[in-house]
Amino acid sequence: MIKHLVFWKLKDMPHGITKEECMRVIQTRMHALRGQIPGLLALEIGIDASRNANSSELSLYSEFESLEALAVYQAHPLHQAIAPYVADAVLERRVVDYEV
Repeated sequence: MIKHLVFWKLKDMPHGITKEECMRVIQTRMHALRGQIPGLLALEIGIDASRNANSSELSLYSEFESLEALAVYQAHPLHQAIAPYVADAVLERRVVDYEV
């Protein structure tokens, strides 16, 4: 199994809306991917509650059957449909993929 973690800090007023509104849009759109992509076992989008200087504002926690399943997810049209929206909103992105 592969765990795929992503942490984002957003731009000020991404897409002309507040960060909070943008995070909710991303959360809703990403949660809609659940059960839609083969090999994707779990997916959560979390909005940071601590809001301190060292924290990211938004996180993705996901689990995949394998590295191949992660590659399928990343190339899948449903994921590709939201990726530009997220990328345009992001100031900073960190990723960790690990096998368990």
